[in-house]
Amino acid sequence: MTTFTKAVLLLVLVGSVAEAQTKRNPQVTAQELQAHVKYLASDALEGRRTGTAGAEKAADYVASEFKTYSLLPFGDAKTYFQKYEFVAGIKLGVQNSFSATIGGKKQEFKLDTDFRPLGFSMSGSFSGNFVFAGYGISAPDRNYDDYKGLDVKDKAVIVLRYSPASDSTRKDFDQYSSLRYKSLKAKELGAKALLVVTGPADSDSDDLIKLAYDQTVGSAGIIAASISRKTTDLLLRSKGVSVKNLQDSILKTTSPRSIVTEDVTIQLMSDVVPIRQTTSNVLGFLEGSDPVLKNEVVIIGAHYDHLGYGGEGSGSRKPDTNAIHYGADDNASGTSGLLELAQNFASRKEELKRSLLFISFSGEELGVLGSAYYVNNPVIPLDRTVAMVNMDMIGRFTNKTLIVYGTGTSAEFDEMIRKHNADSAIILKPVRDGFGPSDQSSFYGKQIPVFHFFTDLHNDYHLPADTWDKLNYPGMEQVVKYIDEIVVDLIHEPTRPKYIAVEVPRSPAGSGRGARVSMGTVPNMGEQVDGVKLMGVREGSAGQEAGMLAGDIIVKFGKIEVHNLSDYSYALGQYKPGDEVEIVVRRGEEVKVLKAKLRAPK
Repeated sequence: MTTFTKAVLLLVLVGSVAEAQTKRNPQVTAQELQAHVKYLASDALEGRRTGTAGAEKAADYVASEFKTYSLLPFGDAKTYFQKYEFVAGIKLGVQNSFSATIGGKKQEFKLDTDFRPLGFSMSGSFSGNFVFAGYGISAPDRNYDDYKGLDVKDKAVIVLRYSPASDSTRKDFDQYSSLRYKSLKAKELGAKALLVVTGPADSDSDDLIKLAYDQTVGSAGIIAASISRKTTDLLLRSKGVSVKNLQDSILKTTSPRSIVTEDVTIQLMSDVVPIRQTTSNVLGFLEGSDPVLKNEVVIIGAHYDHLGYGGEGSGSRKPDTNAIHYGADDNASGTSGLLELAQNFASRKEELKRSLLFISFSGEELGVLGSAYYVNNPVIPLDRTVAMVNMDMIGRFTNKTLIVYGTGTSAEFDEMIRKHNADSAIILKPVRDGFGPSDQSSFYGKQIPVFHFFTDLHNDYHLPADTWDKLNYPGMEQVVKYIDEIVVDLIHEPTRPKYIAVEVPRSPAGSGRGARVSMGTVPNMGEQVDGVKLMGVREGSAGQEAGMLAGDIIVKFGKIEVHNLSDYSYALGQYKPGDEVEIVVRRGEEVKVLKAKLRAPK
């Protein structure tokens, strides 16, 4: 496109925007909610994946709207943008190689044809012998252990992908079939490298596992790679077996089949490099009019990012789906609600007593990165933050049901949500807990009362089918006006709401296996540290009784070193209710050893 053409289009766009602005209604309307969603969930924004051009367009749109409403820019250097860096993915470096010495002859293998490092592999090199350890599963409680009687210390381990059970019973081994589990089990037993091969019973093709970033932050602490069946068969040839022979034997006998080799030496080098990018929260401010209360602030938030073209996080049954995930409900709906509230409150600014800070977060789909960054880098001190109100997926109000998290985080909140629904026009489903799958969790972890509004999950969640035409815009208008009334209470009540630590909620029946034990800890996904940093510790939990605090970094749980969330989840799975375990945490400059008595999830 020529510079002249760009200039003409820009003039047309500016003219169109100016015309639209003259027609704006300062009240919350279904028409304007729909207009915001249609743009944010359009092809032009390509699913708004954090760090992409589409997400930047969304941020620019929100900032432009804030400016139109005369909100003050409260980001960096008097802009609307609060920038931060994050790990967007991984790529292969230049030092990746794999070879084997077989019968005194060296065999070189080709990257992306014969082998490929896994996304969570540590960078480093290995040279030594290997063992074949079936599926790499140790499950004595299911009378199955590929490692029984096998010494893997300082060796490489070749394992089959997936699990040994048949399709009808594979769920029995679900907890043991993940690549992360296999790598952590091998590392726990002293192995230095893990090689994963897909058996013919699981795939007709001999494709390598795709390089992918799983967002758990940090490597598995072991060199890990995918290798082809052809390569594996070559390594096993001296034993007179093949991948097919071994897998068939395991499936037929339902018993492990492990092999030790001493006549083959492998040399493996892994070089996996994180891709770092910059993204932004968008901040706009309205100052209150009360000479005292204006120093306090209520934060209204909603994340604007989504999944881009899918990949990690997509709910598609086809993991290789490459299509725009529009994210109309998740969370163009909440972002449009944020914009309508900003416009509405700006039109009656003189009525505000407390101040309002509107934040559109990025990075929520990657682990509430934006809100986690904000609470650690607040533009207004957190002790002056009265409450945080969050909107995430408010567009499917088809059955008049609104789920409200955080009703127990302050004594006034339960009454507040009911007072503004005296006519029962909304079917309220209150949830006392302040922690939950969205950005309010970051604020509740800092002991700030929170509300989180959403209209529940649906069949289009995290799929390309979450499009603008599926939303109930009159229903959204009703929800946003209801939230408006609650915000009015928060900015006008002379006494600020007091934070309450909510007790551990009871898990719903049939909620799946998970770990057999629960610590009540809430990991902080937004800070990339060596270990697991805690956003919070639930009231009355085993973690709280052990003395764990928000801000602690778990570095060891029992006998397992913890470098990331996968390590922590794995460690929890090694214990049962009633066990006592030592936990090592870093607390500031101190290292503390705590003792916990583990209990089952409620």
